[in-house]
Amino acid sequence: MTPYRIVIADDHSLMRQGLKTLMRSDPNLRIIAEASNGSELLECLRHEPPDMVILDITMPHLNGIEAVGKIRKLFPVMAILILTMHSGSHHFYQAMAAGAHGYLIKDDSDSELLAAIRTIRSGKPYISSQLSPEVTGEVIAGFRDPNKTPFFTLSEREKEVLRLVVRGYSSRLIGETLNLSPRTIDHHRASLLKKFKLKNTVDLVNHVVSNGLLVPEEK
Repeated sequence: MTPYRIVIADDHSLMRQGLKTLMRSDPNLRIIAEASNGSELLECLRHEPPDMVILDITMPHLNGIEAVGKIRKLFPVMAILILTMHSGSHHFYQAMAAGAHGYLIKDDSDSELLAAIRTIRSGKPYISSQLSPEVTGEVIAGFRDPNKTPFFTLSEREKEVLRLVVRGYSSRLIGETLNLSPRTIDHHRASLLKKFKLKNTVDLVNHVVSNGLLVPEEK
């Protein structure tokens, strides 16, 4: 089996050393680079794109959530695993919405980390069993099996429209923001309602917010 190439990013040197030691126990894994912050990570990826990135959320210069968003745009097929001390639902939702494929807590076992890497490598997402109980069953089910929750099957354009709908934007304003016609936005709105099997925009917003699929932002 071809070694699975990984880049790790964490601002703590001891954590990076620990991860490298762990990876050496599996001949199918190979650390090809490491970074101490988000900006350094992006430079590493541009120089030699790996199969997977393992990164922390709390990092200087560019935090993990911001880095995930940039990685997804620059390298759409690259796997991303969040490894963090944050077990609360808020960070999990943000990481998932940004495009992470997995989410682990730093005090999860070494075997769980290896299991997460194998699972993501096989094309399936992985989440820690230690996540906050605030994380709803629908979100967990959707993260494990995207076909069970409409949000995870939406196109990037549909997600953009949905985020602006949640922020309270009208079709006209969404159209101006995304450089699309109001009629196209209305089509996306109707498609979203159909996919979520809901009758109106109010129900749609309440559903995605109450289930943590999207976090409301300031206008």
